[in-house]
Amino acid sequence: MIQEIFPGIFADNKKIYTKDSSGAYRLWNPITSKLSAALHKRLKQTFLKANDVVLYLGASTGTTVSHISDIVGEQGFVFAVEISPTVCRELVFLAEERQNIAPILADANQPQTYADKIKDVDWLYQDIAQKNQVEIFLKNLRFVKKNSHAFLIIKARSIDATKEPKQIFNDVREQLQQDTEIVQEINLEPYKKDHVMFVCKKN
Repeated sequence: MIQEIFPGIFADNKKIYTKDSSGAYRLWNPITSKLSAALHKRLKQTFLKANDVVLYLGASTGTTVSHISDIVGEQGFVFAVEISPTVCRELVFLAEERQNIAPILADANQPQTYADKIKDVDWLYQDIAQKNQVEIFLKNLRFVKKNSHAFLIIKARSIDATKEPKQIFNDVREQLQQDTEIVQEINLEPYKKDHVMFVCKKN
């Protein structure tokens, strides 16, 4: 029996789903979506609900974006930032099917280039494989409403392949604690190796 576990998110045994605009359940794969992986690893709260405005950094082809689009619904909105023109084309196709997604071809490391397109957001999600992942995240907190939440996926090997991932995660934690309150920290293994999700609250 499928039951709602968080707003707009449903579970049946060990599977997780969202519902599209037609009411059909869509399987949310933890292998292809790190947010689904976090849900499988006992994410305590998504802090995401219908009608929310979301800023998604590192949107890729839009797999996770599409599920977030389901959750926020037709009255919510997702600004999906992607740096690769080739990949962003796929986002454009997704946005043609879903009116609550705006693809933005831009470098998340330069938020000033899209600042005029973004209004205050209720929820930020970042999944970017760049060395300065934390710096990018902190730069984009400017768009998040006070006391709202932001999710950061840290890919340890992208920051420094020579360091132990545990040390990198410790360093990241110290950086984030200067500007945010860390609500939860989730290691995404076995779904993703050397990846941790930090759930932060903007002070």
